[in-house]
Amino acid sequence: MIESLRKICRDLLQSNEVQVVIGYGQSGPGKPVHPVFVRRPEDIHQLVWNEHCYTNLVAYLKRKEVQSLGKAAIIVKGCDERALVVLEKESQLERKNLHVIGVACEGMGEPRLRKCQTCKVRLPRFANEVVGQMASAVDDSRPRWNELEEFLKQSPAERMAYWVEELGRCLKCYACRQVCPLCYCERCLVDKNRPTCINTSATPKGNFAWHITRAFHLAGRCVGCDECTRACPVGIDLRLLNQSLARAAEEQFNYRAGMDPQAEILLGSYSLQDKESFIG
Repeated sequence: MIESLRKICRDLLQSNEVQVVIGYGQSGPGKPVHPVFVRRPEDIHQLVWNEHCYTNLVAYLKRKEVQSLGKAAIIVKGCDERALVVLEKESQLERKNLHVIGVACEGMGEPRLRKCQTCKVRLPRFANEVVGQMASAVDDSRPRWNELEEFLKQSPAERMAYWVEELGRCLKCYACRQVCPLCYCERCLVDKNRPTCINTSATPKGNFAWHITRAFHLAGRCVGCDECTRACPVGIDLRLLNQSLARAAEEQFNYRAGMDPQAEILLGSYSLQDKESFIG
């Protein structure tokens, strides 16, 4: 699989169809996997593919320093590809200016499969080409909301106590924002100080304001790649916030972010068939 992937990327660079390949690299066996930006065919050996390739590389596409490198080829998994669909629907990128190489999540290990159980897309469906195979591109055989439903069985007081403890550990490092492919504002709301919209201190008030505001900004947009949870240095499980809004979008509007390139984005569309039970 890795040799097929490297050959595709080498051919793209040699033909000058792309000027950079955004993929995964590793400095040695057992070392952490990290993003790499390969610009020369002779450096394509830097690319790796294994069960530790977690990062959603789509987050790099909106960075000016990456855009300045020229047309990019990007390696995506199924959940990553959903982020590409959302970015295109929000007019943040042009698909024709990007070469997408999809990879199957087969044998990706427990952390990756845990993500796949939420996202449900195991194989990219809209890539220029796909490396690897799976029996099904979308796995709907397992419920997606198990953890959320278990959490909601608790009383409101218990749930509030959980979030007070979880968010109380937040350092306000904004790693969740930096790795999210859909946090692409050049200047984030939390960085504005005239006026100050959100308390930037790592206090209970500031932490709640930051995480709840960010969750609502991702409502109807989050694709379930779980990068925010993976990147959090203190291990806050932000998926429960994102899942609650994703389930509401699906139940109220039959909408799943990034699943259908033809579907209108949730927050930018209106239908007479929309339910009204969410009002009030």
